[in-house]
Amino acid sequence: MFYAIPLESRPSWRNPPWVTVLLILVNMLVFWGPQRAEEKAQALAAQFYAQSSLPKLELPAFVDWLQEKRSPYAATARRMLARGQVEPLLEGLQQDQAFLRRLHADAVIRPTHSQYAAWKRDRQQYERQLPAPFTTRWSQDHDKDAGFTPWTWITAAFLHGSTGHLLGNMLFLFLFGFSVELALGRGLYLGFYLLGAIGASALAAWAYAGQGGYGLGASGAVSALMGMYAVMYRLRRIRFFYQLFFYFNYVTAPALILLPAWIANELLQHLLGGQGIAYMAHLGGLLTGALLMAIVMRRRRLRLPEAPAAQGPDPFEQHVAAARRLAAEMKFEEACAQWRVAAALRPDHAETLRAWFNTAKLWPADEDFHRAARRIFRLKPQDPATLELQHASYRTYLDHAKPGARLRPEDMARLARRFTRAQQFGDAERLCQALIKSAPDHPELAETLSMCAGGLMQAGRREQALGWLPHLLRLAPDAMVTRMLQKA
Repeated sequence: MFYAIPLESRPSWRNPPWVTVLLILVNMLVFWGPQRAEEKAQALAAQFYAQSSLPKLELPAFVDWLQEKRSPYAATARRMLARGQVEPLLEGLQQDQAFLRRLHADAVIRPTHSQYAAWKRDRQQYERQLPAPFTTRWSQDHDKDAGFTPWTWITAAFLHGSTGHLLGNMLFLFLFGFSVELALGRGLYLGFYLLGAIGASALAAWAYAGQGGYGLGASGAVSALMGMYAVMYRLRRIRFFYQLFFYFNYVTAPALILLPAWIANELLQHLLGGQGIAYMAHLGGLLTGALLMAIVMRRRRLRLPEAPAAQGPDPFEQHVAAARRLAAEMKFEEACAQWRVAAALRPDHAETLRAWFNTAKLWPADEDFHRAARRIFRLKPQDPATLELQHASYRTYLDHAKPGARLRPEDMARLARRFTRAQQFGDAERLCQALIKSAPDHPELAETLSMCAGGLMQAGRREQALGWLPHLLRLAPDAMVTRMLQKA
């Protein structure tokens, strides 16, 4: 299995790809409208079928019929019959037009059969419950006795067999469609999309003629878009994400190289006997799309969608550079404003927060100082450097903040736990005491006290740890630390 997805192009919403969006909507409306209604009605009919006399009478005969035809599905069908799997066998039976004709002609369950009357009654009732055919009517019929219905070469491209089938095709339709639409213009793009569907269906009609089953799905038309895309960009290097069997990676390569890779993949999958996927329809679409785009590019020059322009300087780096320049010029107030903006762009960048905090310290009553301190206290990493920054900033904040420190209970609980990890037990205990006084019902209080007492015990400070026992007996009597302290 091989596929590649372009990553360079982006849709232009100043000139929206309306035809691509319309095609996606039509496909979705058809699938979740008449196809889904038909599926629900068929499910109800299948329930009746499973409870009637029909499975015992028809399914063994259908499996024997597959065996006589030397169908590749015969062995699988025989196992399904042995396991009592009615629904998949019924689905196969309903799609086998030759067997259905024999069934309706009384050539399977004959009038001389002892249960012919019950079979006839149940078969008629089952068929009355079946909805008028929609999916099979507008799909490509590959049965050997199927009539010539060229209109299905287009209509089949708007039908899908499952939600996954639909969503996968719509994803690739959007990824390739918007670039091709922007280059060709909406009218020519729609015409080429439909011609791609016809080309895909034509090759499938030739390749699968007489093999039975139905062809449906937008993948042939989408393959045509892929062929157009490869020829349109030719030797321009495009960044792609690709998967080859279980290996996937990124590659930057000329777009045209992907066309033979796609063609080789479809031929290989077809030769390996891939079941359930019309690889020849994909190949037909690729060839049709490539040919159409080659023709149009010989006749006129296309305005190709450009890859996104290279990004300008990183705004974060610009603000950092400005802050450092202003600080060097002794313009600390302006530098503080630049550090504030840089911190907003990268709120977890420790060095930026440190610089903002140290600059804002010049105005300890200003909101910037309190805000920078809170950002540092809420940093998530627990590495030694971060813990050291938080502890040093905490000590500075306590000493300088005016009119005083503004610590919220959740900040106190977080810092107490972190200072315990850093073995800064004095500050950890003071924060625990402050938390008990200011927020005795805080949901994190029990966990914080337990962690502080446990850290003290591990550090060999048994007497200090025992000082927290009365609070732990009240807040966390069943905690492991509480039980350890009771035994100490």
